[in-house]
Amino acid sequence: MFSKKRTFAAVALATGAALALAGCAGDGGEADPTFDPEEEVTLDLAFWGNDVRAELYNEAIAAFNEEYPNITVNATFLGFPEFWEKRQTEAAGGNLPDVMQFDYSYLRQYSENNLLLDLDPYLGDIIETDPLPENILSIGVVNDTTYGIATSTNAWGLFTNTKLLADNGLEAWEGGSYEDYTAWMAEVTEAGDGEFWGGADYTGRIQLLELQLRAEGGNLFNEDGTPGFDEARLTEFWESGQEIRDGIGIPQQTVEELAPLGGFDSAKTASEMTWDNFGAGYLAGLGEEYTELGLQAPPVFEEGAQDLYLKPSMLHTISANTDHPEAAATLVNFLVNSEASGEIFGTNRGLPASETALAAAELDPLSQQVKDYEASIADRLGDAPPVPIVGYGTLEEKFRVLGTELNFGTKTVDEAVAEFFSEMDVVLNQ
Repeated sequence: MFSKKRTFAAVALATGAALALAGCAGDGGEADPTFDPEEEVTLDLAFWGNDVRAELYNEAIAAFNEEYPNITVNATFLGFPEFWEKRQTEAAGGNLPDVMQFDYSYLRQYSENNLLLDLDPYLGDIIETDPLPENILSIGVVNDTTYGIATSTNAWGLFTNTKLLADNGLEAWEGGSYEDYTAWMAEVTEAGDGEFWGGADYTGRIQLLELQLRAEGGNLFNEDGTPGFDEARLTEFWESGQEIRDGIGIPQQTVEELAPLGGFDSAKTASEMTWDNFGAGYLAGLGEEYTELGLQAPPVFEEGAQDLYLKPSMLHTISANTDHPEAAATLVNFLVNSEASGEIFGTNRGLPASETALAAAELDPLSQQVKDYEASIADRLGDAPPVPIVGYGTLEEKFRVLGTELNFGTKTVDEAVAEFFSEMDVVLNQ
């Protein structure tokens, strides 16, 4: 049931092997000569989720305690917004939980404020690295220091409504460039005659701009926090969507009327580009008559470019102020790398990032489809981009709102570009 590789951590603890310590301030250091591997310790673990995920964590903690009976784990959970509200309060008071489920968009903010433990001294020792490919390990790196370990991953993809297409005698998109995809969307929209459309204006998503910039060899935001595009490049991007906004894509008014569902999970659009872990939510919205979806690579902007990347569904981090960094690292390793973790969580946290956990997970058909999809795009997967800047979520939402206004026709491209750069200036210089 348990990974043989994981016993390395137990051996290191049991023999009192010299471990490079990060200390409570997360600044690295020498081995702690006072460390007692059999000491009774208590760790606080915090995660977001619901009752289902809470029960899975309870099972995982019980399995962890079979191996490490001296480490007591007190787990608490909240909904996503409430989780981060509490973390902000705790951060201000210097009392963050020892181990935290963590969202990628907050990693830079917390690490640059010295709130997270440097995990590099534990990599390859307490935290196993063999089951984690380098492109996954690098996801948790900020300013050349590892602060988070990804529990699971997802990638950008193109979903298609296979039933809608088949019921109307339409062919699925066969792949190709953005121009090819737009032409296919137009054919589906014409066939739909106002009842359904080929898709939506993909230039309303900041992720598509990021993929195009990566295809050109750049980034959305560089490691130093500067934008990897200027006003002219954003203008070009938004202007490329004008053809879709002029009648190919689903009208914005229709989208507003369908809320809280979207065009795709209302069977009003035949395709949608988004993260590949959205499939279960789409099927739930579409209803029982829909049992499967198509999932394939998004359009190609530059042939041979490694524009796609694996994004963490979530990570695990350790507070810089933990009194028990070795025990906390042992818990993180178990939650990420153990066979027990894969067996218990399955894909509840996303497709497991650890090869050991993934091999132990029981995959439902949709999860198997995502696994096969991510294997199919291996040649297009590049290194993860720099960890999102502080305030990225604000800019992502602003981009979405401006895309909506472009679709309504209430703003011109030039006006939208000026407004976005004004907002970005505030965020980057706050």
